[in-house]
Amino acid sequence: MPARACTRITTTRCAGTWRLASGWRSSNASWTTPKRNSRGSRLNVADIAAVVVGHFSQSTLDACLSRLLASTAVARVVVVDNGSRDDSVAIAKAHAARDPRVLVLANAHNPGFAAACNQGAAQCSEPWLALVNPDCLLATSDLEALRELAGTRSDVGIVGADLVDDAGVRDSAARRHELTLARLLAGLGRRDSLAIAADEQQALQRVDAVSGALMLMPRSVFDALGGFDDGYRLHAEDLDLCRRVRDAGHGVYVANRVRVLHVRGVSSRRRPYWVEWQKHRGIWRYLRRFDPQLRNPWWRAFAWVLVWAHLPLAALRVALARKPPRSP
Repeated sequence: MPARACTRITTTRCAGTWRLASGWRSSNASWTTPKRNSRGSRLNVADIAAVVVGHFSQSTLDACLSRLLASTAVARVVVVDNGSRDDSVAIAKAHAARDPRVLVLANAHNPGFAAACNQGAAQCSEPWLALVNPDCLLATSDLEALRELAGTRSDVGIVGADLVDDAGVRDSAARRHELTLARLLAGLGRRDSLAIAADEQQALQRVDAVSGALMLMPRSVFDALGGFDDGYRLHAEDLDLCRRVRDAGHGVYVANRVRVLHVRGVSSRRRPYWVEWQKHRGIWRYLRRFDPQLRNPWWRAFAWVLVWAHLPLAALRVALARKPPRSP
């Protein structure tokens, strides 16, 4: 994990939560002959660490943590707060006071989603790592179901879920194609240009990328890849991780029958223009790293113009969406 991510932890806030979390790793000693699935993973045992990165997430954080902690598969929950000035840290600390599985890291500033995920992951060592947005509200058995499905495939690197909003509409980011310049051009003006249709016949559907709102992966895979690339502040870091998982020979899957409520945009509503800036910055970074077409300097220059020329249009769309309706 990059050293600079650690230096942003507010030490006085973390110290108390370390004491609350002490001794947790020995709590599974009573499991003597655990059952295993076809991959050799233990069933009916707490072996998942969940990392929840939040930024002004008080509206959903309590429900998110309550649901995670209701799962018997969850051994630890690390909450990393990125400089919130609402009640997010207080909500997380209240859970830590009641449940020794919870550790709270409160950053004085916002180092970015990727860096905070790495920071949280460094505080746990369970064999399965779940990366959960605070606006994802899981049912009690969802993580266990994802783990068991992951155990049926020997090549699993990441498993995501069927993310839906409160109206039951599927999140197009849950199943995505590889991001390339060609796809950006083909889907110009469409927000779901990378979307892959759900294959209802498959319990586990192989895709190029899943949403970073909810990922379950073997800890060994996360460590082998060095976690997230913290050069991304917000957006495209999940595409990057999925790409590196695939490049390492692992599979990226969506569990089509594990449906999870995703209340989108809880944090991004506060600073929508900054979010759009970071989204375009992330797209450009990803294309620069992974699209072979950009090895040609002409295509590279064209891609740069395309990405950044789109930013004012995205900002205009945000402005129109925020404009209050006229009174009749």
